[in-house]
Amino acid sequence: MNDRIQAHVDGCRAAQARLSVTLDTVTDSVARQPSLLPDWTVGHVLTHIARNADSVLRRIDGAIRDQVVDQYVGGFEGRAADIEAGAGRPAVALVADVRATSAALDAALSTVPDEAWGRMTRGVGGGLAPLDAVLFSRWREVEVHHADLGLGFRYRDWSEAFVAEALVRELARLPSRVADAGQRRQLCAWLMDRAAGPGALELAPWG
Repeated sequence: MNDRIQAHVDGCRAAQARLSVTLDTVTDSVARQPSLLPDWTVGHVLTHIARNADSVLRRIDGAIRDQVVDQYVGGFEGRAADIEAGAGRPAVALVADVRATSAALDAALSTVPDEAWGRMTRGVGGGLAPLDAVLFSRWREVEVHHADLGLGFRYRDWSEAFVAEALVRELARLPSRVADAGQRRQLCAWLMDRAAGPGALELAPWG
């Protein structure tokens, strides 16, 4: 395990530890309340975090066996169905699910042989990526969706290590999300100290 992979493993573990503190506050009434995501309750977000852990475990297992497997059984539809089916569970079941799946993932990370980290895995959209790239994706899922719960943890609480890497990645994607040529030009000028500000950018949806 090289230093970059270890940093991502550490990031996943730290993010989960912070989430665990918030999980202590989840009651049945909290689980039913709206999250910060449209049409999703806290129960939906927690179920998604748990099923995402399962999906990473599936990809780890596939990479160890040198097989490319689907991230979610049934693709986007299967993922959505699993989230909907689990969102209405009692708080104790939701919390136990998140903790159990995260612990299983944490344990699995220590079993990955070095040669498996570079093997390709398939995301829910069908794109291929090496297993080591999946680690940051999981870290991002926990950090971002922790804030999406709307239970006191906000983006201002994201770890410095996460922001340092996520910001670089998101800035690299920014040009593709700005469709208007004039807005791209002003953004470029601002970054080169040739404009007072980036202007009101219209961004394509994140994802």
